[in-house]
Amino acid sequence: MLWTADFTRYFIARSVSVFGDAMLTVAAALAVGQVYGATGVGVVLASWMVPFLACILFGGVFADRIGARPLMLGADLVRLVAQAVVAIAFFTGTPSMWLLIACSAVSGTAAAMFQPGVNGLVPYVTNDPHRANATVRMANAFAELLGPAAAGVLFAVFGAGPVYAVDAATFAISAICLAGLRLGKVPRSTSSTISDLIAGWHEFRSRTWMWSVILVWVGYGVFLFGPLIPLGAVLVSNDLGASAYGWMQSGVGAGTILGGLTALRWKPRRPLAAGAVAMFGFVLLPLAIALHVSLPQLLIAAAINGFAWAFWSIMWQTSVQTQVPPAVLNRVTSYEVLGSTGSLPIGQALAGPVAGVVGADRVLGTSVVVGLLGCVTLLLVPAVRRLPRATSHDISGKSNVNSI
Repeated sequence: MLWTADFTRYFIARSVSVFGDAMLTVAAALAVGQVYGATGVGVVLASWMVPFLACILFGGVFADRIGARPLMLGADLVRLVAQAVVAIAFFTGTPSMWLLIACSAVSGTAAAMFQPGVNGLVPYVTNDPHRANATVRMANAFAELLGPAAAGVLFAVFGAGPVYAVDAATFAISAICLAGLRLGKVPRSTSSTISDLIAGWHEFRSRTWMWSVILVWVGYGVFLFGPLIPLGAVLVSNDLGASAYGWMQSGVGAGTILGGLTALRWKPRRPLAAGAVAMFGFVLLPLAIALHVSLPQLLIAAAINGFAWAFWSIMWQTSVQTQVPPAVLNRVTSYEVLGSTGSLPIGQALAGPVAGVVGADRVLGTSVVVGLLGCVTLLLVPAVRRLPRATSHDISGKSNVNSI
């Protein structure tokens, strides 16, 4: 049974947390941009990302040491306070830049403590991680669609204060749900921090299928994921109008929901191979943008892009959760998150300057080529292509794997 009391609480906690994160980006862009301009927005967002990347490995270590649930609960409470402080500052006047930077850095650090446990808790709240990941992914798609829209409406009608107040409330709801989880005995590390970091690295490095994917994702961050958002926003808005970019994002969201539904009903015997095949569809969006297609064609490409990303994400998350022993899952997840997101700011920062020299179309054309080569690479690596679906993961850390 999927909808146990614990999974329901976890589901609500994840959904409202993603909703809050989706609001936060828009809130920073609108509220901070109104006061301090585009430079201020960039500084505030960077002050979130830098501590996140710097602390994510320690988040995995601490989650394995004290347990993912208490660490995630504490992270939610810290973010609740940080966002409430910013809300009060906007309610009472104009917050200083240093306050916005400080609260953003605190939130980024707390997010680094929260994120490794997202994978680590799943085996404890359900006996069907695949269906659980698909269900949560669909809910996240709705949250990612509604969060920015809610932030925009709240800001337009009430101003910045209520946006940050609602964002703070989402972390309070998440904390309440996490506090209600009853997980039983959870294995915890008793080694030193350095020993835990080294052990986590050895566990990560020992899995060829994992580090092979992350190496591809490092390249994707620079050449595919990084340039797509900034260059896509500019080109689509210039070609089809600002509203077209919003419709494109809605198309991605619709495709994400369809990808989640497909993954909910289909459990391939080779999950990463199936996910890699699906990821061929991801490159249709940068290709469509580079070719300056019509709006209907752009929406189709966006939907396929969202479908591919959702399907891959579910295959990947389920594989990590079921193939890695619970005792080290949080640490391994922290290395996986660092590797898969660490190169993204590089791609985002280089996209504009490089596009200014060679043209945005050529940059996105390179994105398409790199995207295709990455999928081919994944399918050529035997450890990725042949990784079987694990049906479950018992609490002792031995996975029950289907026969090949």
